[in-house]
Amino acid sequence: MAFIVRSWSSKIQHHSCILDHFRMASNLGGPIESKIREKLTNKFVPIHFEVVNESYMHNVPKGSETHFKVMIVSDVFKDLALIKRHRLVNETLTEELESGVHALSIVAKTPEQWENVDNKTIEPSPSCRGGFGK
Repeated sequence: MAFIVRSWSSKIQHHSCILDHFRMASNLGGPIESKIREKLTNKFVPIHFEVVNESYMHNVPKGSETHFKVMIVSDVFKDLALIKRHRLVNETLTEELESGVHALSIVAKTPEQWENVDNKTIEPSPSCRGGFGK
């Protein structure tokens, strides 16, 4: 009986992982990810834009929306230093950063910079080490 329960439990976990990967690949997201997409699209009118929920890589409950990576290519960034670009993105997402988003990785480029990039995919973040440098 224990084998059947374990087998059934692993199937549920397997299907849940498939669903998580499908959501990430299809850009379907939860309410926080949707709000991030909406706010950044409205503010920056990007020519290229990606949002990746990386919460699954961390020690948080399944389905969490706490760790994100964004890639934005926009004319708004022209003539702005990298730190100013990041500040603009952070200011745009102040509400989310103050109410649950724990980490936000930002790649902010101008269209000219984007044209010169060979690898036009968002790089995966390193695996979580469990916090506090463990």
